[in-house]
Amino acid sequence: MKHLLIALVCATALAGCSSEYIISTNDGQMITTDNKPKLDPDSGMYIFEDAEGRKQAIPATSVKQVMER
Repeated sequence: MKHLLIALVCATALAGCSSEYIISTNDGQMITTDNKPKLDPDSGMYIFEDAEGRKQAIPATSVKQVMER
């Protein structure tokens, strides 16, 4: 019983670590990501994984706002 409780606490803690983010673009698009987009200073692009798990990039000049959901 004690092991089950520990496993439930660990699973809950891990589930709380990942947050959804929404990238709002200048042209009105709303892009949902599973993790926080990272700005690559060399290329000036936000790098992220889309909702389907594909790696994507968008120019920082096209991003209006990045919001945590």
